[in-house]
Amino acid sequence: MMPPPPSTPTPVLDDSAITAFLHGRNGQPHDLLGHHVGPGGLTITAFRPLARSVAARLDSGDRVELQHVRDGIWSMTSPDFGSTHDYRLLVSYDDGIEHEQDDPYRFAPTLGEIDRHLINEGRHEQLWTVLGSHIRRYTGPLGEVTGASFALWAPRAKAVHVIGDFNGWDRISHPMRALGQTGIWELFLPGAGEGANYQFAVRGSDDIVRTKSDPMARRTEIPPKVASVVTESHYEWGDTGWMDHRAGANTHSGPMSIYEVHLGSWRQGLGYVELAEHLVNYVVDLGFTHVELLPVAEHPFGPSWGYQVTGYFAPTARFGTPDEFRYLVDRLHQAGVGVLLDWVPGHFPKDDFALARFDGQALYEHPDPRRGDQPDWGTHVFDFGRPEVRNFLVANAIYWLEEFHIDGLRVDAVASMLYLDFSRREGEWVPNKFGGRENLEAVQFLQETNATVYKRVPGIITVAEESTSWPGVTSTTDANGLGFGFKWNMGWMNDSLRYLAEDPIHRSHHHDKITFSLMYAFSENFILPISHDEVVHGKGSLLRKSHGSREEQMATLRAFLAYIWSHPGKQLIFMGSEFGQEAEWADGRSLDWWLLEQPLHYRVHALVKDLNAIYRGNRALWELDADPAGFTWLNADDAAHNTFSWLRFGSGDRGRDAPVVACVVNFSGMTQESYRIGLPRGGRWTVVLDTAGYHPDAPSSTGVVIEAQEGGWDGQPYAADLTVPRLSAVWLVPVDEPVAEPVAEPIAEPAPESSPGLPATKPSIDETKDETR
Repeated sequence: MMPPPPSTPTPVLDDSAITAFLHGRNGQPHDLLGHHVGPGGLTITAFRPLARSVAARLDSGDRVELQHVRDGIWSMTSPDFGSTHDYRLLVSYDDGIEHEQDDPYRFAPTLGEIDRHLINEGRHEQLWTVLGSHIRRYTGPLGEVTGASFALWAPRAKAVHVIGDFNGWDRISHPMRALGQTGIWELFLPGAGEGANYQFAVRGSDDIVRTKSDPMARRTEIPPKVASVVTESHYEWGDTGWMDHRAGANTHSGPMSIYEVHLGSWRQGLGYVELAEHLVNYVVDLGFTHVELLPVAEHPFGPSWGYQVTGYFAPTARFGTPDEFRYLVDRLHQAGVGVLLDWVPGHFPKDDFALARFDGQALYEHPDPRRGDQPDWGTHVFDFGRPEVRNFLVANAIYWLEEFHIDGLRVDAVASMLYLDFSRREGEWVPNKFGGRENLEAVQFLQETNATVYKRVPGIITVAEESTSWPGVTSTTDANGLGFGFKWNMGWMNDSLRYLAEDPIHRSHHHDKITFSLMYAFSENFILPISHDEVVHGKGSLLRKSHGSREEQMATLRAFLAYIWSHPGKQLIFMGSEFGQEAEWADGRSLDWWLLEQPLHYRVHALVKDLNAIYRGNRALWELDADPAGFTWLNADDAAHNTFSWLRFGSGDRGRDAPVVACVVNFSGMTQESYRIGLPRGGRWTVVLDTAGYHPDAPSSTGVVIEAQEGGWDGQPYAADLTVPRLSAVWLVPVDEPVAEPVAEPIAEPAPESSPGLPATKPSIDETKDETR
């Protein structure tokens, strides 16, 4: 005879818990659903609202029938089982087929006690590994289970449901559990797979349910869609050589020539994979050491250029997947090019689906609008004093550096973070506890971020876009500095562009706009930025910032570029400036690549290529950028001729073996014949750069050898006479000094034949050059 089936007496459930569950208000669904052992034996409870019958198959081989309690709640209790079991639900619907399903509510939490403690302390440096969505695999008596875990920080929420493709976006079926008093909500969904779209239905403290995207989502739908996407990386990096070299490199005493790029308009229509060929080829051909990408974190509005971030952990889906973005970074590294990323921790937009009022109240933003709102941009300001919020941002910085091998972060709008009265009128801001205007919590956050990333990720840099004279931006945190590696020199930028805007005949009255930068050039580690901000919003292109005919503007541009490359500090220019883009930058269209078919513009392109080659091959132009020993004025006072001359030095004996470059820039409309400059050493000097020679029809003095004669001049023991054409720059080096070295070859191993899901393309510089011409 067959043994009788296990007994299943009528289960006794908490009716109020069922009611709360059905109304979307149950914050502890695992107490109701799943499996439990109590005085009556094993209880299994499930929610299957449209089922005809529900049973459970246990790992013991037994089958137990669940009874319908009410409103789709099915349950059984059996004294025949005294412990929990691995089990599967067997569910029949109107189709007459018995479907085997796993039960999300039988699983233990995916976050351990240490993770929860670190999150609440604000010290979980790899926050993205525990919050957000993750593919997880578990083994058990009934076989391996694959699914997605979801974890969310929403401390004042009354209930949270995960909704998505896997449950028909139903707001009742999958409530998450609150993990004690941590503010963390968690659920593992068997069968939820990679590529599934999801969001959270968050019942806030005000009892309103808001549909929110995952703050920790590592992938999103393509905007304007806003769902988060379950993702898992399959990428195999090929940049070990680069990463090993980076870990031991000193960026401050090395060359850094930065090409700033807006990926959407560099050449419209290219995704990460295509850019990994065309952008890489182009940057390598020009000899830049780094690219700096405008923000790639997900943002809802394309023309915001990425500065209104809604997905801090997700590369924008406009150009491809996260692994395809990894591929772009990898190919740049293998080509010997570093990658800097614009990072925006200062403010975030008020979009309903994102961070704003996440759990019904101010959570990520400061609750006082005088500190939590940014009036200029219509955005919220992070609550930097809240440990969990600070942790979110610090972990985000680490995330980009570790997960995507980014070489540095340029931190946007630092001044807006540092000052409580930034863009605020009297009465619109609250002083700090000492009565001052400094945002002490933001200062602490920046110090913590910099100290943490420099400790965790050797060889990276952080860069501050800081437009005031805040002291110690690039001083170490133990010396009470902010701890940045570099600071954008906004004062130099403003003064230089104002000087360019003057007619050459009037520039003698504004001579100090060029010389003043050397009064403070060594007070911080500076980068000289001619960024996207200077060629948009009615400011005109870099080419159009000077007076005169088109040819005069091109000559001024060539001289100005040489001035930038020879000024102390690392240099950055925005895309298009390297070939004289005439139109102001517009994010909705590509650069005017057709201009490279015109000789005047192609010669500017050639000049930038030569500038980078000479720069990288001469230590004098970068080794002592932040050291007064690396610079000496020859003549800073020749306002009558609008001409400036100086020496750049590398380390060594100045009079004997220190690398040296003599630089002269003539911003006047008149050629300076027999222009005498002092030189530190006698003998032959070679002209390695003459920007006038980059006019298609002009002769060039490049290669001309000049003899330095005894007889002091400009405070130097030797002197030489040279011709400096109008609106031009001339550089000289001693004949016996190496002039330039080839652009560095890739230091990483060759790319793998293929990467998962990505094409195995081989860069061709010639192809790209042909296209751009």
